[in-house]
Amino acid sequence: MLSREKLASAVGDRWSDAELSEAIALLTRADGRFPAGVRTLPGDLVKAVQRERLLAAMIDAIVEIGYNALTVQDVLARAGISRPTFYEQFEDKEDCFLVAFDAAAARMRERIEAAVREAEPSWRDQLHSGLDGLLGFIVDEPKESRAVIVEARASTPAGLRRRDELLDGYAACIDALVREGLDEPPSAIAAAGVVGGIESVLYTRLQKGETGELEELLPSLMYFAVLAYAGREAAGDELDDAALA
Repeated sequence: MLSREKLASAVGDRWSDAELSEAIALLTRADGRFPAGVRTLPGDLVKAVQRERLLAAMIDAIVEIGYNALTVQDVLARAGISRPTFYEQFEDKEDCFLVAFDAAAARMRERIEAAVREAEPSWRDQLHSGLDGLLGFIVDEPKESRAVIVEARASTPAGLRRRDELLDGYAACIDALVREGLDEPPSAIAAAGVVGGIESVLYTRLQKGETGELEELLPSLMYFAVLAYAGREAAGDELDDAALA
């Protein structure tokens, strides 16, 4: 099921609250599927909701089945949407997956960026808040997170490029934060190493489905990140502060 919040976020503000509420009510009464013959909603809204249902179904299917074994029919069965409607929206399963990946990655970035904006101006505070936002997103959205961090690695060359670009973007952001806060920051390769190490930990946890207590990793991840830039003593402060909290 699509929540009203997710639906409103996905389809934008082209439609009124009443129309969005009616769409959710129809989906709820029909067990998540648009009832046959119901055309009281604007056609563009129906199409937008169908698209979001297909993207949500793609995320569910790829997490359960894996990209290589996944078929379009697996997506259709979960979305309750016809094959012709699927091909009105997407070229093939890869196209659908890439769009779903982009949407999930965008929500992940928005969560991190919002957390960073609320942090104190120091690079360590901003890094701490950004990592906290990332871990919070994974706890709240484990399927989307697994699709982005785990399943994209085994998808297609285009999916792997999307994933690499996302990680490169995070590394560039960390490098920019540190350069503003340190007089003599290390090479930009340090940020790539930090992101790679953090990604490796998260990949393992997501692959095992161990996301329930993921936020407890924050002090250790901060230790690892700060160690690369400020040394062992400063990194140790991150663990000490967490112990006292």
